[in-house]
Amino acid sequence: MRGPDDPRGGRRQEILRRALDCVHCGLCLPACPTYLETGRESSSPRGRIHLMRAFAEGRIAGEGVLAEEAFLCLDCRACETACPSGVSYGALVEHVRAELRERGALRGRASRLELLALRGVLARPARLRAALSGLRLLQRLGIDTWLTRRLPRSLAGVLERAPRVPPGRERRPLPRRISAGGVPRGRVAYFRGCVMPELFGRVGRATVTLLARQGFEVWVPPGQVCCGALHAHAGDEVFARRLLAANLEAFGGEVDAVVVDSAGCGAMLREAPRLLGGAAEGLARRVRDPLELLDEAGLRPLPGRFEARVAYDDPCHLVHASKVAAAPRRLLAGVPGLELVDHRDPGACCGAAGTYALTHPEMSDRVLARKLDALCEVDPDVVASGNPGCLMQLERGFRQRGLAVRVLHPVEILAAAAGPAARPGPA
Repeated sequence: MRGPDDPRGGRRQEILRRALDCVHCGLCLPACPTYLETGRESSSPRGRIHLMRAFAEGRIAGEGVLAEEAFLCLDCRACETACPSGVSYGALVEHVRAELRERGALRGRASRLELLALRGVLARPARLRAALSGLRLLQRLGIDTWLTRRLPRSLAGVLERAPRVPPGRERRPLPRRISAGGVPRGRVAYFRGCVMPELFGRVGRATVTLLARQGFEVWVPPGQVCCGALHAHAGDEVFARRLLAANLEAFGGEVDAVVVDSAGCGAMLREAPRLLGGAAEGLARRVRDPLELLDEAGLRPLPGRFEARVAYDDPCHLVHASKVAAAPRRLLAGVPGLELVDHRDPGACCGAAGTYALTHPEMSDRVLARKLDALCEVDPDVVASGNPGCLMQLERGFRQRGLAVRVLHPVEILAAAAGPAARPGPA
């Protein structure tokens, strides 16, 4: 299936067209995490677009500074929120990365290993489950800690950043259908993704349970696969398109919404028409974050309480790509017992950015430090964020600082306030 930005249709022309939207005003600079850290113009959206335009016009080669800066970018898309000209920076940087990869401008073992892991493990559920089961065994036996003291620094860093893998009971598959409770309000499909069921199965269970208790029948379609977001971010546009096409077929049933509790996946599915064309517009229109859906429908009263000071931190792709900011705050503010506290930098990136924490660990840590400083100023008991990468990054950051701050997905808080419920079962 060919989309409007198919490489065979001239990706360089598309890069140039999008780059010309930039008027070089510089309003994006204070929003860019890598510019704030380096102070380099080339590490800002404006500077990168200047390089991208020169590349598209054939004035510079892909190797060197363009490749370095295109991948140093976190693709957080905060610049899109700041931009008065409506530059589609996320699409632009991903086009450039794809062009660089296809033209052989990316060399080195790290780049090849990233692509191998994304295609050969992340997008294959059985292999991903086996790999994470092996990691869990290492963690339970303490072998991962032993290895970090003996491996080369680059490999030890990967183990240090590895997420804690939950036990098998949290990773069991969801049923195909969960019946609605109370007065029915609609039928939705749940997108489970690749990482969420393996590392945050508790979130998926909370999402479908909460939706069912709120009157929605939940369908978990077979045949769904990884959304392809990390592949697109890595410049593997062809494989990302293949995954999106499979999901387009899987979610072809009649539902009121496609619920996605991973912000990055949700943004990818909302923007599927960019890679698949008009055939994906129906899917894109139906995609909803669970809190967005419940805010639109009206949240039924929650019988329980959640006693905590909670700081909500916007996932980059939820606030800057999907433009969902108010709904999570409205719903959290209405939870009995919950005190919602604002911090000074909620829309800034935490430094997770998919595989970025592994490919650019030093910059990732510098960006994370800014985020943690802002959160610690308001002294929360809980930080809520709706993306797996953010959850893992923030958990690691608080753990390294020795702080007992819980990091939860917002649906976990709402589900807790909804009170105890039976495990979701088939309709």
